[in-house]
Amino acid sequence: MAAVAAMGLALACTLSTPARADDYTDVGQLIRSGKLVEAQAKADAYLAGKPRDPQMRFLKGVIQTEAGKTDDAIVTLNALTQEYPELPEPYNNLAALYAGQNQYDKARTALEMAIRINPSYATAHENLGDVYAKLASQSYSKALQLDSNNKLAGQKLVLLKEVLTPPAKPTKGGAAKPAPAASK
Repeated sequence: MAAVAAMGLALACTLSTPARADDYTDVGQLIRSGKLVEAQAKADAYLAGKPRDPQMRFLKGVIQTEAGKTDDAIVTLNALTQEYPELPEPYNNLAALYAGQNQYDKARTALEMAIRINPSYATAHENLGDVYAKLASQSYSKALQLDSNNKLAGQKLVLLKEVLTPPAKPTKGGAAKPAPAASK
């Protein structure tokens, strides 16, 4: 689910006014620089004065995600979906968190909601495809577990694992290292 993991910094909520854009830009730059403690402090200071601001709350969820505080990020993003159900981005990011916890049904539901809100949200469509592929992989694995002679399910599973394996990353010399083998 490379696309799901990559979307964490999409920062797609664009509900700001130009006067507040600097705060969002500053927090976004701190996140991209890996200065999560500073980003969190700046976001919290901003939210102390404007606690309902959806874009800064979204950024707070991104910070929590990047800091490995998945449960906190889920709470933050769920609150956004409740208070601002018209925004698809929190649903998309929730899906990434759920997928990271192997909760693919919850991820699917969140992505379907993002797409219902914004049918042209390409990232959510791609992420939904990844979730469906992961669900299919689980079903083919179960089919093989129940019937080890099911060659067709085995072939489909191999193909899906190839699709779900991230591409190899180039080394310093420019040649790509082989991708790690997919786990069962």
